[in-house]
Amino acid sequence: METNYKNHLNLILATIPEKTGCYQFFDENATIIYVGKAKNLKRRVSSYFHKEHFYNKTRVLVKQIRDIKYIVVDLEDEALLLENNLIKQYRPRYNVLLKDDKTYPSIVIKNEYFSRVFHTRNIIKDGSQYFGPYASTYIVKTMLQMIKSIYKLRTCKYPLTPESIAKGRYKVCLEYHIKRCNAPCAGLISLEEYNEQISEIKDILKGNSSRITNLLLAQMKYLSEKLRFEEAQILKEKYEVLENYRSRATVTPLLHNIDVFSFDENDKSAYINYMYIGNGAVVHVYTIEYKKKLDEPKEELLGLGIIEMRERFNSPAREIIVPFLPDVEISGQTVYTIPQKGDKKKLLNLSLQNVKQYKVDSLKKAEKFNPEQRTARLLKTMQDDLHLPFLPMHIECFDNSNIQGTNPVAACVVFKKAKPSKNDYRHYHIKTVVGPDDFASMEEVVTRRYTRLLEENLPLPQLIVVDGGKGQLNIATTVLKKLNLQDKIAIIGLAKRLEEIFYPDDPVPLILDKTSETLKIIQHLRDEAHRFGITFHRDVRSKKQIVSEIDTIKGIGEKTKTILLNKYKSIKRLQEVPLSELTELIGRSKAEILKKGLEK
Repeated sequence: METNYKNHLNLILATIPEKTGCYQFFDENATIIYVGKAKNLKRRVSSYFHKEHFYNKTRVLVKQIRDIKYIVVDLEDEALLLENNLIKQYRPRYNVLLKDDKTYPSIVIKNEYFSRVFHTRNIIKDGSQYFGPYASTYIVKTMLQMIKSIYKLRTCKYPLTPESIAKGRYKVCLEYHIKRCNAPCAGLISLEEYNEQISEIKDILKGNSSRITNLLLAQMKYLSEKLRFEEAQILKEKYEVLENYRSRATVTPLLHNIDVFSFDENDKSAYINYMYIGNGAVVHVYTIEYKKKLDEPKEELLGLGIIEMRERFNSPAREIIVPFLPDVEISGQTVYTIPQKGDKKKLLNLSLQNVKQYKVDSLKKAEKFNPEQRTARLLKTMQDDLHLPFLPMHIECFDNSNIQGTNPVAACVVFKKAKPSKNDYRHYHIKTVVGPDDFASMEEVVTRRYTRLLEENLPLPQLIVVDGGKGQLNIATTVLKKLNLQDKIAIIGLAKRLEEIFYPDDPVPLILDKTSETLKIIQHLRDEAHRFGITFHRDVRSKKQIVSEIDTIKGIGEKTKTILLNKYKSIKRLQEVPLSELTELIGRSKAEILKKGLEK
């Protein structure tokens, strides 16, 4: 059986032409599992079977191929368009899939007597004129509101005809009385006047609003000169609405009929932003997301997005601004431009800003819906950034604290799944070190910590962060080697000056970007260890101070000292306590002795 299908595939590979076209792979159930396009069908399809594939997904795909079919076309963009349509129709398992594949809203000028203008998602070939599609309903509504504020068009669905109007079949409605409609149903406006408004609306929808504003300005001046101020005021209001719209929409008046595409991606998706520039204004803006399946190259994905968006939005542009050359040639006189500076570079940057924001927003939405997804992403990012052998689910960080060598203590803070696990924090009194010796203190606390974990068979961390440079890191690494943990736990040191990250036996530090999420988590660990250690050190100092001060006062025993220590924590607070409060706590006699002793 296996020999039969291999012979069948070899026969197809031997006869497939060296022409441009689309190919389809079928599995044993005669189901399409992949659709592709190629400049040279023979070379592209044969490459699946005659070379070693780096990506595992591609190897899995090839193992499932049982039949191949192909379609020859004349031009490469025709092949890409055909590929796009086949993917939408059959949704093959191993093809990139467009995440948002819905019908977009358009504005229609209806082919009827006294045309209506409204938004729709249904394209009907009845002679009506459609503008768009637009990226969102909000844009459509905004444009229709602007048009409605300038022109008094009918909104009713009456089947108007010259005969029905002449017979007076219809009566004026509320829209006429509130001055939103000129009542063509009652014959109060001629078809010629009405169609003049429709013609102006078409110009606006095509992006050519400057012609209308110039016309309005000329008429307004003429009416003012004739002292027809009320009529001039009406035109002025229309002019201001259009000018306000133009000022918000205009990018640069010198650019016209240009497509702009930008690209961004992550491991799972590719994001492509599209902008159409007409008469110096951004007419369309939309971002699409493709779900990757076979680690497709960015040039191929960008080419797919270009064909998709130009088809959807019926783009007439003959120039396409791109960040890099896509893997598709557009027929006709259309050219690609990769700008390095100037207005076109600004347009590309604007598109890039939009696609990056879309990517961030998509990620936030997904992580908000599934918080575990964000945690998994953060941990994977940390593993990649720090080149760790394990996913750092459990991280521990150490910090030593002493002031002029007094009361040396250490702190160990624990993060699990990139978040503080405060129940697992630990304090340490340094017992074997005399004086301010950070290296010896680090050796003691790391030894005590992991000897204890090993003895009690408790979970070990995947990563240790040492607050300090090469010296502290080398000491902690030596301890791990003595305990035979060097292959089980990764360890790094974080230097304070430039936030460099050091590795054992590597003189060159790793410097992460200041905005890196990995660096922020490591800094959070370091700051939390420092805070926890300083707080413990302060408490130890306060307790020792209050004990040493009270020890000089005769008549105050150990039990009383313990009560005062637990209640007031420091000598300063104890000195501020009134005698009446002390009397209630330890009795009048001891309270008076304590007050006199503290005053001395």
